[in-house]
Amino acid sequence: MEAAEFRRRGKEMVDLIADYLENIEQRPVYPDVEPGYLRSLIPEEAPEEPDTYEDVVKDIERVIMPGVTHWHSPYFYAYFPTANSFPAMLADMLSGAIGCIGFSWAASPACTELETVMMDWLGKMLKLPEDFIAGTHGQGGGVIQGTASEATLVALLAARSRAVRMILASDPQRPETGITSKLVAYSSDQAHCSVERAGMIAGVRMKKIPTEQSDKYAVQGETLRRMIQEDKAAGLIPFYFCATLGTTPSCAFDHITELGPICNAEKIWMHIDAAYAGSSFICPEFRPLLNGIEFADSFNFNPHKWLLHWQIPLGRRFRSLKMWFVFRMYGLKGLQDYIRKHVELAKEFESLVRADQRFEISADVVLGLVCFRLKGSNEVNETLLKRINNGRKIHLVPCQLSGQFVLRFAVCARTTESRHIREAWRLITQLAEEVMQELPH
Repeated sequence: MEAAEFRRRGKEMVDLIADYLENIEQRPVYPDVEPGYLRSLIPEEAPEEPDTYEDVVKDIERVIMPGVTHWHSPYFYAYFPTANSFPAMLADMLSGAIGCIGFSWAASPACTELETVMMDWLGKMLKLPEDFIAGTHGQGGGVIQGTASEATLVALLAARSRAVRMILASDPQRPETGITSKLVAYSSDQAHCSVERAGMIAGVRMKKIPTEQSDKYAVQGETLRRMIQEDKAAGLIPFYFCATLGTTPSCAFDHITELGPICNAEKIWMHIDAAYAGSSFICPEFRPLLNGIEFADSFNFNPHKWLLHWQIPLGRRFRSLKMWFVFRMYGLKGLQDYIRKHVELAKEFESLVRADQRFEISADVVLGLVCFRLKGSNEVNETLLKRINNGRKIHLVPCQLSGQFVLRFAVCARTTESRHIREAWRLITQLAEEVMQELPH
């Protein structure tokens, strides 16, 4: 493909993408395929001779789209948002064209410097303490990781390295293997599974701190303090605690103003995982949820979940271009309005649930996630969710809270409006009526 054809095909692809997104709600939100569906639709081996571009484009609808879950459909309410925007897509095109591998400043100065500045912009939007900002003094600063899972692992590895260095400084003759075998890290039992996985990769034991519904599934300071003392008495070395702001199951918030001083006093690295909720902190009314950040050693969140966007790999893509485009073309006010709209839609759905005596709310609705269920057995709720997802008109996923099977309704798509929320609720209540009528009397 030469430049002239690329110009033509590029315009065609932009039209294809725009048409897809403009008409996305006409598609079933969840695919009706079985595992392995795709293999029979394409050859067993790559072609010897090149295919035509027209044939490749035809196969998008024939091969790819039947197996796509449409995360940006206004009828998608599963997991959490993975926001996209037209400015971000344009930036992706430019990033791919530049195609640099920014493993050092010299490898591509703009790639390194724009990422540093964009992370500072982000830190200032969140009103992070000065220690988290790179500025011109290099005291803090952020880096774009591939995922929040990577960020948690990087923080854990840094904490492990610091703990080993501190112990060796006071006891140089102690073997390093004897230190790492005694290290113990902590996280909430509500934390994402990637936190536990980070402990396995780092080769350290990870203990889950139990939480209760009465405490809104937040880690309590006294519980953490007791576990630390018990482990120290057993000869272990507590070194890392991962606090979560906005847990995956219910969007619960650990009390970092209470937990931070405990970690600081015990010289335990406190990492804050705010993968979903972190973006909301750019809104002044949600910023108090981040109070206590000054006690943290590290902090991560996913701008791609709500902001329309030092690592393990050496190379990195020019991903900061997406932030640069989005921040400039939306502005802080535009991003705040976008987040507030999602929260308002979640509150609207919550009010619909609370108005129906057959249902109950299972956790506080703080941001854009509503956890709810039919009053009754887990089996009834499992049946309801199966009916909802089998219909493929809307898509939800469940969670377990205090042994109960709970449905999660997360406002995800950029284009979701009130009419979509009410349409989803009508469908849910209709299916709930069917399920309840089938119950033995």
